[in-house]
Amino acid sequence: MGNSAARMIPVPKIHVAILMDGNGRWAAARGLPRSEGHRAGVAAVRRIVRVAPQLRIGTLTLYAFSSDNWERPAAEVASLFGLLEDYLRSDAAECTARGVRLRIIGRRDRIPLSLQQAIDSAERQTAAGRILELRIAIDYSSREAILRASCWMLSSLEVSDREFARRLGQVTNGGVAAPDVDLLIRTGGERRLSDFMLWESAYAELHFTQRMWPEFDVADLEAAVEDYFGRERRFGRLPDGAAAS
Repeated sequence: MGNSAARMIPVPKIHVAILMDGNGRWAAARGLPRSEGHRAGVAAVRRIVRVAPQLRIGTLTLYAFSSDNWERPAAEVASLFGLLEDYLRSDAAECTARGVRLRIIGRRDRIPLSLQQAIDSAERQTAAGRILELRIAIDYSSREAILRASCWMLSSLEVSDREFARRLGQVTNGGVAAPDVDLLIRTGGERRLSDFMLWESAYAELHFTQRMWPEFDVADLEAAVEDYFGRERRFGRLPDGAAAS
């Protein structure tokens, strides 16, 4: 009876957001073109997506292309978009089979039409997925999204965190409000948020690693999640058992 009741307790799922940094530096260290670093980065995405549900991750948001990345050389931008399109077209079927729902957040008016079409197709094909929601940020700027959502709030009858989060989901094409980020990981050794998920990460636990994204593996994700579950999440409250002074 006790074991049966224990099995019925829902296991909490967390939202993990990852700044996938270090592709270019990984390639340069090996004498390879930057495009090969991005290609190796796609392989890292595949292995992390496959293991995420086993680590109690219910939502996984990956920063693939920021609005500031338009400043990079045109050839590199084109290569990135090509890799993203190939991933969406080639992996949608596997995502469907694994119960992974794909959502793309960010602007869509500036990216190539073929990538827009791949996004639409992948989102439709995987819409029934309930095991993991995989959100990929493309042409994304958190500050721009916050600004646009703030303007939309002028027409809102409700002024609340919930309503603002809903508006934020609309302006980023996510369709719905994203759950708050529980754990934010940045690879590549840098220690900044770089305009990523600023509203949603208000109480996120931060995990920075020197590992470049192409070499980030299952053990690295397991260690980050284990570290997260070992932290005390107080959200401004006193620790459990502490008396108010």
